[in-house]
This record gives sequence, structure tokens and C-alpha cells, in this order.
Amino acid sequence: MIKPQIEGQKVVPLQPVVIDRKEEYKVEKILNKRKVQGKNRFLVQWKGYIAEANTWEERENLENTKELVKEFEREYGKEAEEVR
Repeated sequence: MIKPQIEGQKVVPLQPVVIDRKEEYKVEKILNKRKVQGKNRFLVQWKGYIAEANTWEERENLENTKELVKEFEREYGKEAEEVR
């Protein structure tokens, strides 16, 4: 369960949208990038969710938000630090 960021704040998860018969959640922003076992992973801030719901996602999971990935890489560079 996701905890509220402010005591008493209600957390109401948004419903996913359906794209190509798959449930998808909207990405608000790409926050960071790292390389794990040779694969790039992006820290995703999900639209309508609090910070504790941010997740590390592989590029393949972000096909419908390519523009945000490109924007992040333009601003911070394409190289990612290897994390073991």
C-alpha cells in the first residue's frame, strides 16, 4: 500500500488507460537513469501518484512515452552509471 506524503492525505490510485488492449499508466516525468546488468533503467514518476510509487523501468516498458525518455537524455546525457 502506498502511504500518503502528508498525514491525512488521501491516496486514490488512478486507473490505467488501455492502449492496444494493454493497461498502461501515464508517466509524468523521468527522474533518473542507471544501468543494471547491462540494461538501462529509468526512474519513473507516475502521473497522479506520490513519490513512494516511483519505479525503475526498462526502456521497453516505456514505449508509449519515448518523448519523455528523449527529453531526459537530451538534458542529462545518454550514458548511465553501472549499478551492481
